[in-house]
Amino acid sequence: MPLDSAFAKIVDAYRTCEFATLARDGTPIVWPTATLRLEDDTFLVTTSIAFAQKALNVRRDGRVALLFSDPTGSGLDGAEQVFLSGTAVCPEEIVTSPSGNEAYWSMLFDRQPDSRRYVDLPARWLMDWYYLRLLITVTPTAVTVRPPLSAGLRAAADTGSSLPGADILARFSTAVLGARDASGAPLLMRTPVRATPEGFVVETAGDCEVVAGPASLLVHRHDDRLAGLYNALVRGELRRSGDGGWLLVPHRVVEPSGGGGARTLRNARRATNAYLSKRDLRQPRVDWPALKALAAASAARAGES
Repeated sequence: MPLDSAFAKIVDAYRTCEFATLARDGTPIVWPTATLRLEDDTFLVTTSIAFAQKALNVRRDGRVALLFSDPTGSGLDGAEQVFLSGTAVCPEEIVTSPSGNEAYWSMLFDRQPDSRRYVDLPARWLMDWYYLRLLITVTPTAVTVRPPLSAGLRAAADTGSSLPGADILARFSTAVLGARDASGAPLLMRTPVRATPEGFVVETAGDCEVVAGPASLLVHRHDDRLAGLYNALVRGELRRSGDGGWLLVPHRVVEPSGGGGARTLRNARRATNAYLSKRDLRQPRVDWPALKALAAASAARAGES
């Protein structure tokens, strides 16, 4: 469905969005991602085969959701939040060249200048797995626009709660709740979070009819140049509280970069090899010259050498 031109401009300005797919047990798994709106108002999301789970989820169940809610780096003042529900497809092909998707890689090199270094030696020896990409195309079926985040929101006080993820959530003023509707499709909304002995108190959006069941809370951050990245996901169960509100009872925390840079690289290499081995594939060759040319053009636009 076509986006209203005013909302399309808002979406295009956001540096990241929150992207939800459905795990095998029905939990909405939410991660931040960079996406590009295409001319037909579909959205391109890509992921490395080292972090292929969102692609595998899409292949099993194509129902997805996107939320544009963190305007950091966008230049937008009081930006509305945009929620899109829809369906997605992800072919098996591993794409190693920017050919045909130059706009996506140019956008990424422009918005994340540090990523230009990955296409040069010696960084490319460590980062080749990053350019073995799976392409996910999202077709929106419904669009909801929500008011900007309230100004002055502060991180919740650390109450010393022993709930899994309480110490992480206490560092953020809001989190993104991934829940489901009655049909099982994923829903996304930003909410303040408050720890109680029973679970995390969350607020649901008035435009979303959520139901009890598997759910998650995502926190993430980045700076204006898509650096200083951090994200963590708290998985759990969404339940009604005694006062009629909603509680997320946490089960476990997923913190992809929690082990530091060296460990993250080792894990990425191991996951890449496992993905290829399971499919009896040899590692494809990355089109470094094409990527390097796009990175150089981005640097020239920015007036950098």
